[in-house]
Amino acid sequence: MTDMPDVRGRLTPDRPLSDLTWLRVGGPADWLFQPADLDDLSAFLAALPQDVAVFPMGVGSNLIVRDGGLRAVVVRLGRGFNSIETEGTRVIAGAAALDAHVAKKAADAGLDLTFLRTIPGSIGGAVRMNAGCYGTYTADVLVEAQAVTRAGKCITLTPQDLQFDYRQTQLPEGCVLTQATFEAPRGDAQALHARMGDQLARRDATQPTRDRSAGSTFRNPAGFSSTGRDDDVHDLKAWKVIDDAGMRGARQGGAQMSEKHSNFLINTGDATAADLEGLGEEVRKKVYAQSGITLEWEIMRIGEN
Repeated sequence: MTDMPDVRGRLTPDRPLSDLTWLRVGGPADWLFQPADLDDLSAFLAALPQDVAVFPMGVGSNLIVRDGGLRAVVVRLGRGFNSIETEGTRVIAGAAALDAHVAKKAADAGLDLTFLRTIPGSIGGAVRMNAGCYGTYTADVLVEAQAVTRAGKCITLTPQDLQFDYRQTQLPEGCVLTQATFEAPRGDAQALHARMGDQLARRDATQPTRDRSAGSTFRNPAGFSSTGRDDDVHDLKAWKVIDDAGMRGARQGGAQMSEKHSNFLINTGDATAADLEGLGEEVRKKVYAQSGITLEWEIMRIGEN
């Protein structure tokens, strides 16, 4: 096993990842690194042998780790990277801060980042995946992001650097996001909190929020502009083509396409990663056979079978 750099945080070998993902599946990572602070992270990446892969991981809300695990160092940020501050109309959040907490803290200051309230995950993931909801995307409000490169250098990334697109960015390989700054519209704090309450009620009424899922499984099969915003000409939804292919409620092992919302892949209790990914691929096959549409995964899948 590769000799690893000394750290002040926690470095754990052969760490199972299943308990760190919302779907509760997956094998071990070669190493899990939880840095103490920014200097610890920078020094570790600078000293880490270049042939060792690095995978930054948030709260695992949009992730399937395959059963064979991951041949990499998984970097998971925690305390020291979850601060939330407001300065005028700007919100500065650590990459480990939860999206919902950022939305609430912003609303307390009369700043509107309400679109983040129902997005499951952390700010690093929201930037990385250009998360969006209710017509607003991260790309619409991001001023800049801070990150540490695979070589251990601290850098600032602009929206132009990130090249936002629908549910993706061009983040350099092995680069770990550490902080993001947003420019938020002003609003009435009470009205913003009321709006978020309505959003939560709507989400709970239409999505299987009490089941083990990773959010939307597939991207909507629509056209998108280079800004990452939905093209209004197209309004086809993934759940609709899944329904049309007869795959609502479909099962494979312990995996199921939710009866409540057919674009949600759920672990009914004893699913393996192979069950979940296999069912997803079966859905893609049936949808293509029925409509000629190729669904693209929104859930990230990593590791070895």
